Amino acid sequence: MRYVKWVFILTIWLLAGAFLHYTLPQNDVVRVVKTEVRRVDFGENSIFWAQQDTAQESATSVNRDVRFVEAFLPNGRPIVYRNEDTGWGWPPYFKLDSSNLQAELTDLASTKADPQWVLLRHYGWRNEFLSIFPNAVAVKPVDGPEYSQVNWFNIIFLTMLAAVVWALYVRWRRFRRARIDPMVENVEDSLYAAGDALSERRGRFRRWLDSWKQK
Repeated sequence: MRYVKWVFILTIWLLAGAFLHYTLPQNDVVRVVKTEVRRVDFGENSIFWAQQDTAQESATSVNRDVRFVEAFLPNGRPIVYRNEDTGWGWPPYFKLDSSNLQAELTDLASTKADPQWVLLRHYGWRNEFLSIFPNAVAVKPVDGPEYSQVNWFNIIFLTMLAAVVWALYVRWRRFRRARIDPMVENVEDSLYAAGDALSERRGRFRRWLDSWKQK
């Protein structure tokens, strides 16, 4: 039973960590080489795509045009991003300027011979097997591929989240010790008392039967 408990707790923490890793912003230093618009058919991976642009009417289409950004990381590995509005949905980036962002990315495209490195902020994952792409949120030019920037938003958010979780945990422990544990102890004492009384009655009954056997 103890192993089941720890497996359940570990699963909850893994799911929470994956959710935060997918949702929180991440920064990549990349060289943009191409921007384009593709027609995408949505299937089982539709949960990893954002809603349609705010100006479009239907949000339930099985396919639509999606803006894409092709880039290279400093180590030479290619990476592809999507550029979709998040609107007022989840995750709460309130991104409504995907068209403007696409124009900025197109303007920052460069060649390998004359690279222009940029810091691309995004959320989400890139997975070739599931055909999912991180969603670009913002971009700015940087001096070179060695550029790095501390992600203060994630540090502050995770610190506040940890403080809230710890405060709730401490209050839960106090509530359990003050209210739940005494109730459990009372139930256990009642069960033990009932068990002792039943054992005593069985003992008396057995002694009565033994007295008849002796006669």
